[in-house]
Amino acid sequence: MVVGSGPNGLAAAVTCAKAGLSVEVYEAEPTIGGGSRTAELTLPGYHHDVCAGAHPMALASPFFRAFDLAAHGVELLAPAASYAHPIDGGIAGVAWRDLERTVEGLGRDGATWRSLFAPLVREWRGVVDVAMSDLRRLPANPVTAARFGLRVFEQGTRLWNTRFREDLAPALLTGVATHAITPPRALPAAGAGILLATLAHAGGWVIPRGGSQAIPDALTAELRRLGGRVHTDHRVESLDEFRSTRAVVLDLAPAALLRLAGERLPDRYTKQLERFRYGGAACKVDFALSGPVPWRAEGCDQAGTVHVVGTRAEAMTAERAVAAGAHAERPYLLTIQPGVVDASRAPEGKHTFYAYAHVPNGSTRDISESVIAQIERFAPGFRDLILATHVTTAAEMPTHNANYVGGDISAGAMTLRQFAFRPAPRWNPYATPLPGVYLGSQSTPPGPGVHGMSGLHAARHVLRERFGITTDPLELLRAQGDSR
Repeated sequence: MVVGSGPNGLAAAVTCAKAGLSVEVYEAEPTIGGGSRTAELTLPGYHHDVCAGAHPMALASPFFRAFDLAAHGVELLAPAASYAHPIDGGIAGVAWRDLERTVEGLGRDGATWRSLFAPLVREWRGVVDVAMSDLRRLPANPVTAARFGLRVFEQGTRLWNTRFREDLAPALLTGVATHAITPPRALPAAGAGILLATLAHAGGWVIPRGGSQAIPDALTAELRRLGGRVHTDHRVESLDEFRSTRAVVLDLAPAALLRLAGERLPDRYTKQLERFRYGGAACKVDFALSGPVPWRAEGCDQAGTVHVVGTRAEAMTAERAVAAGAHAERPYLLTIQPGVVDASRAPEGKHTFYAYAHVPNGSTRDISESVIAQIERFAPGFRDLILATHVTTAAEMPTHNANYVGGDISAGAMTLRQFAFRPAPRWNPYATPLPGVYLGSQSTPPGPGVHGMSGLHAARHVLRERFGITTDPLELLRAQGDSR
């Protein structure tokens, strides 16, 4: 049994079904997908991604490489620019899929960008295998792991400005590191930034045609082909519902495990889960627009993702405010414009657009005016294009995805401790003290993102420990035809 139909839950379900197990998935919401759903949030005909919109891991994750989304009918569209980052003065750093084109646009820091990323782009599979591992095994390519680690250390410490001489390149890197919703000069944020920036030049940050819903739909179709079943609108209230089940994988946050297990968990483990910290949150503003965003800086109009905050120093100021429990005057925005490559998201000539603004955990504040003002700063005339908006405050996030406690879309603060020991300091972070009960969510390694790897790692333990199946799960996924 799998509880939760996000990408990790479905990854675990498909992996176990490919191994020949009988699998059922239970989802509390009316639709599957967790953070990868798509809905008409503003006006009819405008299809918005409820959470994740651009997918750096859809081509790179070991799980998705083995599953092969394209072979399952998902059309992945790659913008010419993976992401962009404007600063004042009408200029922007642009992370083109072509590394050398990116270098050419970064002035005196172009060579620095090349030296940072060229070795990692050449060995991107090794980088991904390190970053997406369970963090409990030696890397297959130690040289690549060392290169990655040294760059993470540099950009996660006070050394982070030693390479750069201008503002554009460091802002471009800081924008992607700030995905972690934590001050970007920290090792977990730097790790996320270096990984995602590498993938920007190694295949790109793809956008599924029609919406992110295409990803869970493809996984669910394969699960059903293998004989699995999915139950929506079924909120599991207790693990007692699964007394006769050999194994249960929970694509849930630790808070939900505590609720489902009741008093069955040992006191020590209960206390560890109670100490699990949830981090900074997001207020999401969706827009239906009468035309494309009028970015002042060249290149932003070709990027699927645009990070809006300003310089590296401004990003630090904004994220430090959130970390201190305050709302930044000029918040960091992660914006997605799928219409750059996918005209199906809106009526002809129109566009969908959304912004995640970082806010304190549990915030009830609608900060859409601050969001619009921040976008107007870099795209004058944006306000005049707005046909409708839809706002989801941080406090409202759990109503559509209970894993987003207080609006924390990472399902756990990205601190150094919780980077390696999610959700508790255990050698096997997926197994719980309850026989046959496993966690396989963003709250376990490797952490947040649409990659399916937490579910895959949990499934590996389920297969080996509960069913005696030692075949590499990735080999099971690559196998064509029915389950064995």
